[in-house]
Amino acid sequence: MTTPTPAPVVRAFFDRPTGSLQYVIHDPATLRAAIIDPVWNFDRASGEVWTASADEILAYVSEAGLVVDWVLDTHPHADHFSAAPYLASKLPGAKRGIGARVTGVQKIWAGLYSDPDLPQDGSQWDHLFQEGETFAIGDLQVRVMLSPGHTLASVTYVMGDAAFVHDTLMMPPAGTSRADFPGGSAEELWNSIRAILDLPPQTRLFVGHDYPEGGRQPNYMATVAEQRLTNIHVKDGITREEFVTRRRARDRTLPLPDQMLYALQVNIRGGRLPERNGQPCLTIPVGRFTRTK
Repeated sequence: MTTPTPAPVVRAFFDRPTGSLQYVIHDPATLRAAIIDPVWNFDRASGEVWTASADEILAYVSEAGLVVDWVLDTHPHADHFSAAPYLASKLPGAKRGIGARVTGVQKIWAGLYSDPDLPQDGSQWDHLFQEGETFAIGDLQVRVMLSPGHTLASVTYVMGDAAFVHDTLMMPPAGTSRADFPGGSAEELWNSIRAILDLPPQTRLFVGHDYPEGGRQPNYMATVAEQRLTNIHVKDGITREEFVTRRRARDRTLPLPDQMLYALQVNIRGGRLPERNGQPCLTIPVGRFTRTK
């Protein structure tokens, strides 16, 4: 008989300026851990970068006595810079990973930034995960699901009774993520979500964003059963055609994320700033996107 993988201990960290949720998960028996989707703070007006969000995670890891094996991203983010390289540099032995289709995102955005010299082979990470690949965090067995739609490269990390879906699903009242970024697809998003909702009903789904008003704390977890019952975009009974029509209509009304044109050039480099003449320098593509009217 196969021994079931233990339930991970999950600690969420919230970056309010970007509405981003970051996670530290660990195996309670071995205290081996992983960090998922960490934020590197950035101020668009001044160009300043700093590490307050990542340092909060480091403090928790130290206080809890955890040993971090992996710093993982679910996809190249459009709303914040990834702090994965910074955290890996502070955590001896920690490896950085992302889904294998990140190379397709690199190709798209290298063209948009007119940056043919960008390596487009995923070599900026220590490991690129394939569909169905498994790895261990202590006694936790982790399975990778490719979950394209929001981006070409989105993945879900499934471990025990938990799955980290980031932008693929939102909390049920908010529905699902947008699918209109370059390489995105509403049809693929539907397929990815249905695969996630085929996980056992009690599976805890941890999302990547919430936008609480009035100072309330973020909501970040709903079970598969709760999503299937109440998610406004994909609850049981909604058809694929209804979802695609609604998702496309909604996406046409959405502005680009504030940091998108800054963040993607960092995140396709694995969380590193591009340089010009030896100095960090961000480039903004002009005339490639249109504002929402």
